[in-house]
Amino acid sequence: MENTTPIIEETQRPPGLLEVDAALVSDITALLESGADGMVMNLVADLYPADLGLLLTRLPAEGAERLFELLPNEKAGQVLAELDDDFRARLLHEAHTERLKELIEELETDDAADVLADLPEDVASQVLPLLEDSEDVRELLTYDEETAGGIMGREFVAVRETSTVAEATEEVRRMADIVHDVYAVFVLDEDQKLLGTISLKKLLLSPARTPVIDIMDTDVITTTPDVDQEEVGRIMQKYDLVSLPVVSPEGRMLGRITIDDIVDVIREEAEEDIQLMSGMSGTEDPSDTVGLIVKGRLPWLIVGMFGAGLSGVVIGRFEHALEQAVVLAAFIPIVMAMAGNAGIQSSSIVVQGLASGQLWSSDVLRRLAKELSVALLNGFILAAILGLAVLVLPIEGTYIPSLALTVSLSMLTVIVLATLIGTTVPLLLNKLNIDPALATGPFITTSNDIVGLTVYFLLASLIYLR
Repeated sequence: MENTTPIIEETQRPPGLLEVDAALVSDITALLESGADGMVMNLVADLYPADLGLLLTRLPAEGAERLFELLPNEKAGQVLAELDDDFRARLLHEAHTERLKELIEELETDDAADVLADLPEDVASQVLPLLEDSEDVRELLTYDEETAGGIMGREFVAVRETSTVAEATEEVRRMADIVHDVYAVFVLDEDQKLLGTISLKKLLLSPARTPVIDIMDTDVITTTPDVDQEEVGRIMQKYDLVSLPVVSPEGRMLGRITIDDIVDVIREEAEEDIQLMSGMSGTEDPSDTVGLIVKGRLPWLIVGMFGAGLSGVVIGRFEHALEQAVVLAAFIPIVMAMAGNAGIQSSSIVVQGLASGQLWSSDVLRRLAKELSVALLNGFILAAILGLAVLVLPIEGTYIPSLALTVSLSMLTVIVLATLIGTTVPLLLNKLNIDPALATGPFITTSNDIVGLTVYFLLASLIYLR
């Protein structure tokens, strides 16, 4: 009987759905080593640029360089835009000037500026004059890479205020090969100042002879090139924008920022904050070398070790208290843990509010009052639980009620103080234009440990050991 089970061949899968897994990496590595370039290209032919970028980072260094050399210029250029800065720089370190020029020509101006910024200065200076859009790219390189000017593209569709819908439509067709994603048509005056925008939907539904000035939207949200990219992300998120025009202080159109660029920015900022909150450099990437990773982590570990040393000094200063009542040592881990947890909780919510723009300077007192209320309520509950445990559990020693009162008051005081520190430090750092995410790293944990231990031993000396 003939087998009627459908057979799905490798070539029948939708383009881009070929999974980048360990088996694929292993197969391509072996094929590259054996010189089977044609088979390698067949395997990667259906991969999207983003998947190809992921594959390159998983291959050995020599294999990644060889596969990148095999890619056509158009595909290779698109892959470059998907790679992180350090890996891209390593991949291009031996590329010839002509090859670099051909690859960068495939990119939009914002991505071209990013690639050039990662190249050695002498190499970039050779490639830049060869580019067709060299002046636009040169201008983008003058902006800080973490500002609106650093992430904007110079490609956009614009028409004069005297144009008609038919002329605007023709301009969209003319620019189709240059502007990859057209979300709107910008209307400019003779001085290149932005007057308004026209959505593609409105452009298609309007009569051909209609003047664009009659259908354009004049209520346009814009930004200037010096605005931080994180603020740009908040603007586009708040107003649900897919494209944001960048204008000079005088209102002249400079470029636009598209949603794909800002999604990358939001992801990068979130990754940076998570790393800073974990006591890392904020720039670490999985593809980094061991040396770079150690360089980013070691300073924070040293800070943590120094802070732990200070905690040890506090314990040493109250050595006499421990000698009188060894039972006090049993509660040191609890006090330190609760101080750290309470501080991180409050600092995390403040950092989140600052990052999203939901926490304003005028909200500081209200935020402090709310956090203090939460700390008091949590502190009373936890203090009661801990005090009751001391009274109920079989703990050796004398003056058990006095010990219960000591640890309960310590718990309440430590949680309140840790919460206040966790709330105020991020606000202070933000005021000093320092990333507030630093507040949830070793600094908060260490400072709360020191404060918690000091409070605990002082109360023990005043209540339990008197």
